[in-house]
Amino acid sequence: MSNTFYDRMIEWREHHISEKHLVLLLSFFVGAFSAVAAALLKSFIHLIQKLVEEQLIADERTWWYLITPVIGITLAALFVKYIVRDDISHGITKILYAISQRKSIIKAHNMWSSIVGSGLTIGFGGSVGAEAPIVLTGAAIGSNLAKAFRLDQKTMMLMIGCGAAGAIGGIFKAPIAGLVFTLEVLMMDLTMTSVAPLLISSVTATALSYILTGVEPMFPLDTAEPFLVQRIPWYMILGVVCGLVSLYFTRGMNKLEQWMKHSIRNMWLKLLVGGVTLSVLIFLFPPLYGEGYEVIRQLINGDSLSALGNSPLEPFLETNGASLSVFNFQLVLLAYFTAIILFKIVASVATNGAGGVGGIFAPSLFMGAIVGFVSARIMNLCGLLVPETNFALVGMAGLMSGVMHAPLTGIFLIAELTGGYHLFMPLMIVSVISYLTIMLFEPHSLYAMRLAQKGELLTHNKDRNVLTLLKMDSVLETDFITIMPEMTLGELVKVISESKRNIFPVIDHDGRLRGILLLDEVRNIMFQPRLYKRFTVGQLMTSPLAVLRFDLPMEKVMETFEDTGAWNLPVVDQDRHYLGFVSKSKIFNSYRHVLVHFSEE
Repeated sequence: MSNTFYDRMIEWREHHISEKHLVLLLSFFVGAFSAVAAALLKSFIHLIQKLVEEQLIADERTWWYLITPVIGITLAALFVKYIVRDDISHGITKILYAISQRKSIIKAHNMWSSIVGSGLTIGFGGSVGAEAPIVLTGAAIGSNLAKAFRLDQKTMMLMIGCGAAGAIGGIFKAPIAGLVFTLEVLMMDLTMTSVAPLLISSVTATALSYILTGVEPMFPLDTAEPFLVQRIPWYMILGVVCGLVSLYFTRGMNKLEQWMKHSIRNMWLKLLVGGVTLSVLIFLFPPLYGEGYEVIRQLINGDSLSALGNSPLEPFLETNGASLSVFNFQLVLLAYFTAIILFKIVASVATNGAGGVGGIFAPSLFMGAIVGFVSARIMNLCGLLVPETNFALVGMAGLMSGVMHAPLTGIFLIAELTGGYHLFMPLMIVSVISYLTIMLFEPHSLYAMRLAQKGELLTHNKDRNVLTLLKMDSVLETDFITIMPEMTLGELVKVISESKRNIFPVIDHDGRLRGILLLDEVRNIMFQPRLYKRFTVGQLMTSPLAVLRFDLPMEKVMETFEDTGAWNLPVVDQDRHYLGFVSKSKIFNSYRHVLVHFSEE
């Protein structure tokens, strides 16, 4: 009965609501649901933090601070392993993979599982952020809502973008950042049909977030100085520094993650290694506890000493370095914050690698603020007199631009997060230069790196996107008649008379490809009956110019066609069993079809 009602509802929608109007309506609900999900995640994190601080931690210097992150990671790991039973880490990467390889389908459990996993991880003090999990949640809401209404792949992709835009708008109260994040990071094309739904989702989520949590920005800016033209060179230097630190962040985190994934297989050993590492780092560097947002607030408002937390250095620094000379005090302070920059990626990898669930939004903002502060303090020691609060603020934009390869996201997100709209010029300078700097060394963001290595990444290059969306099974031709090596020329002639093709794959009795036989190669002898028993297929067959694996990305397939100059190539599985042929003309036809479909306004 429910299925019948559901089918009738879909049929009624098809007759009474056009797809264009349905997309606009769904974008509103996707934005609203994403904002609610963001509010739920924030509330869940704050509830756990309140429980931890009030029930477990009475003294700020207690050892519980070293234990609670491990508790959170363990609970999250058990939740993922025994309840979700699926990988929910690396949220943005999973969205990119769904768009390029899964026809924009995201599993339904992602609408809630990331909230629980990241809430447990971050609420107990894991050194990661909640933003990537909530973006995956929003994208999953968009994907499954579109799937429920039986919309096509192109529209599902748009709904994923709406969910991501709504999630960013909802959790950061940043509607413009939600839009540009979707365009820059998720590689959505900016067309008139896509910009309106994305804006609706982002604005709806932000408005609902205002209603639920107030209109104050996440990091209110109290002490920023106005932008001065003569400081442009120093902002340019900061942009280069942010780009280089972004490179360290990207490559360092990727290598650490790969090491932890491949070197430690046992779940409990991962928990032990990750938990001990995180506890030691938090003991030495208390600012690494949790998201680090309180440290950001302190740095952008000029309270760098409070940002030290309860560090082992506090007894030496709490009187502003009374026991040290002024110069040595500054050196110790800078060395301490520099060490935090270096070890933040270790703390984040230890959190996620051990089984926690979290993203790199918060770590990039945290490191960016410290990079800006450290750079400004060094410049001030050199007598340049630059505002440390401004540098901490624009440093966040610089690092986010470099790590995510998204300068517009960095600019608008930090402006909206802090209300620092009067600092648009330094935000643009630092973000753009940071992006250009990292692009010299690393063509892909941390999110895209794994997919790019597998040829599974959508980019802003439409030709590559179309090839990525094409799958081998959609271009595979299987109407070729197979022949055996021991067949005689006479038997081959009978096969040729029944075939509409001029290529014949030669396979053995196990179905493995041995070679191919071209009609042109036997045309001069096929009408000579006296030779019918003299020659066999094994004597006449040739090796193909190349053999394609079924799991080969389409971009690699086209490269093989270009390198060999062939028009038809055989396809095999991993055991070299023959599957069919792919022709360049079939790929071109499919390419044109997909290009037209995804380019329609």
